[in-house]
Amino acid sequence: MMLSKLSSAQASLLFSALLLVHASSAAQIADGRSMVKKIESKISNINTEQLKAIAQQDKGTVLLDIRSADEIDAQGGTMDLPRVHNVERGWLEYQIGDRVPNKDTPIVVFCGSNMRSPLTAHLLTQMGYTNVKNYQDGYVFWRDAGLPVKGDNAPDSFLYRTPQEVIPGVWSAIGATAPPDYFNSGHNNNLSFIVTKKGVVVVNASDNYLLAQSLHNEIKKVTDKEVKFVILENGQTHAMLGSSYWQAQGAKIVAHVDAAQEIEKYGQTQLAGARSRLRDKASGTELSKPDITFDKEYVIELGGERIEVLNLGPAHSPGDVAVWLPKRKLVISGDVAFHQRLLPVMEHTDTDGWIATWGNFLALGAEMVIPGHGMPTNYAEVTKYTHDYLVFLRKNIGEIIDAEGDLQDAYKIDQSKFSHLDTFFELARQNAGRVYREMEFEF
Repeated sequence: MMLSKLSSAQASLLFSALLLVHASSAAQIADGRSMVKKIESKISNINTEQLKAIAQQDKGTVLLDIRSADEIDAQGGTMDLPRVHNVERGWLEYQIGDRVPNKDTPIVVFCGSNMRSPLTAHLLTQMGYTNVKNYQDGYVFWRDAGLPVKGDNAPDSFLYRTPQEVIPGVWSAIGATAPPDYFNSGHNNNLSFIVTKKGVVVVNASDNYLLAQSLHNEIKKVTDKEVKFVILENGQTHAMLGSSYWQAQGAKIVAHVDAAQEIEKYGQTQLAGARSRLRDKASGTELSKPDITFDKEYVIELGGERIEVLNLGPAHSPGDVAVWLPKRKLVISGDVAFHQRLLPVMEHTDTDGWIATWGNFLALGAEMVIPGHGMPTNYAEVTKYTHDYLVFLRKNIGEIIDAEGDLQDAYKIDQSKFSHLDTFFELARQNAGRVYREMEFEF
């Protein structure tokens, strides 16, 4: 039938039929709320009290925060519980296998307000995970109930946290125990300072110019004394890229000779990486060389304080130093000691040498340790997660090599007893692989 020959009644009927078809098609397009309602009976939901009970039992449950990094930043962080890991919803299908390789691992999924987490919990069960729960109250409820959260405690500053006084006259701005990114402004290590009667000594120049400036602004709130020296814990980005700011203020940059060589060889590459990562926050950041270098020890006598900058032996990276205050029985360990995040084994890390260095570190007799990352602590804690972790890896990999195993066997080492540490999923397999390659040449 030609459309031009339709009667008005026929045309009206055809138009009505087309409207019905369109309405039927539209009705088939489900929105998020209807999809959540449809799968409610297929997922296991838990409330806040149940989540607290699970966290207290500490049986290896992984908590997946599926929000984006900017959401986490805007909403004030994430839950301060063991094994909370951020896997953004948009990348979940691609990243979850590396993060949670065992399909029977208990998983609790959460988002801000229970809009995406139910769908994610259902998806994980479809992917083959057998023990998945959805936290239906959501992070915002958890936060507003005053339950423990961790995140940027200084939202109006480049600093992740403003400095705290650890002991009288010694302060530390504790960084994020996470990789450096735009949202933490590169403040993922501890930036410490010592106030004396004649001036201030800073430990770590920081990751960039504006972060160094932010730390200086906080120092000025504590004292009117000038910053005289800035000690670099090693030659890594987060230790040294803020150096030019401090030099402009008249401070002298102190570094081990090996750290200075690392800056000379890799500094431009590190600077380019920081500019890419930080974008506008990298403004003013330029590469500069240390003013003072040393081999074994450099001593600063300032305002009645003796500050010993010590290279105790091989550790995490070339030029690692510890800053020892003998009168205070306090050591600022830098990357010689870790505890709240999994330590990274770098391509040039001498793990056997690091274990040997540990005896020199303990021989200082410190009563308090300010580590390179994480809160101030003690020898027992950093020994468990530095020395003992290295011994654990080398023992297991030694057994694999003795049995003529290969790199894939190293990747399968069960490191789950360390899985509550931040950066575990980013570093555990990498660490095993690098220690395997290191030890291959020792046998």
